[in-house]
Amino acid sequence: MHFIHPLVLKIGLPVLAAAIIALHVIKRKNKYRGGTKAANTKFIKELGIYKSRKAMYTIVSIVMEVCLITSMVASLVLIARPSKKETVNNGTKKRDIFLCMDVSYSIYELNEELVDSLQDVVAGLDGDRFGVCIYNTSTVLYVPMTDDYDFVNQKLEDIKVYFQMQKEFMDKYYNESTGYLEYNTSEYEEYKEMQDALDYYDAGTLVNNLTKGSSLIGEGLASCMYSFPRLDDEDRTRIIIMSTDNAEESLAKPLVELDEACDLCKKNDIKVYGIFPNRDSWSGMNTTDYVSCQNELQKNVEKTGGEFYKQSESLSVDDIVSDIEKEEALEVEEVTITKIVDKPAVPIVILIISLSIMLVMGLVIRL
Repeated sequence: MHFIHPLVLKIGLPVLAAAIIALHVIKRKNKYRGGTKAANTKFIKELGIYKSRKAMYTIVSIVMEVCLITSMVASLVLIARPSKKETVNNGTKKRDIFLCMDVSYSIYELNEELVDSLQDVVAGLDGDRFGVCIYNTSTVLYVPMTDDYDFVNQKLEDIKVYFQMQKEFMDKYYNESTGYLEYNTSEYEEYKEMQDALDYYDAGTLVNNLTKGSSLIGEGLASCMYSFPRLDDEDRTRIIIMSTDNAEESLAKPLVELDEACDLCKKNDIKVYGIFPNRDSWSGMNTTDYVSCQNELQKNVEKTGGEFYKQSESLSVDDIVSDIEKEEALEVEEVTITKIVDKPAVPIVILIISLSIMLVMGLVIRL
């Protein structure tokens, strides 16, 4: 047992012992002083009730005195702060996981299902860190890398509503045959209200959209990669879960192409897990070929050491996420910490018991 303030005991216990001895000496000297003496008490002292009452009083007095001393000693021990030194090793297996989502309106169904599946995963994490990047023309760090899982799940719930709004908006106003958004005059207020709600998320992901184009996959992945904290000097298992249809609609040469972004990820030991929509979910908005987009994404994510997944009836997003969860985590550098932990439990229990007994004895002596 270690005491943080041992001086309290070194001074307090001798003072307490001296006070007890002094009180007993004074009590003995003053035994027959300060009261009215009664004559002929021999008859009363021989009565049975007197003897039993005196015995009870003596026992109660001794018990109360012992409890008082015990409670005072326990109080001194508590003031001295009993503690224990503990050595903690912080070497644990942890992962950094980034969700990187192409939020163009062509894959809202895949994104909504992915977010829904990941919410349960995030709730079960222990020590792993999680972050979210969303991109279209430009990238937004939607959730910086964190282990605050309640915050992450709240943000995932918010963005799931965004994908639901995308679906509702496209179902109501997008005409696949013409490729334009169309609405009746009577629907303008509703259309404008939905457009304003979507703009809250779209604004950050559509910077320079008219000159650069949409779904810049390589730039989105590279931006996500550089959002990992301490990328150069911290050994952790790093994973990017990327949902995209890889249907890039660039109007100018992107700063980073998909293959270049995957090369950067490989160089930094980051595995990319690509999740591709099934053919039924392939949007009529896309002007690129389904098979070529699929093959290009698969080739590039696999060279990072990750896996390619295509959503299908036999392979749901839940199955994909469960597979990614099995990715082995590296052990981070072990850090040994010696810390002092307070151990007040025993003296507190002794103090409570002593005071409780004193309370009971006080009630008994009044009977």
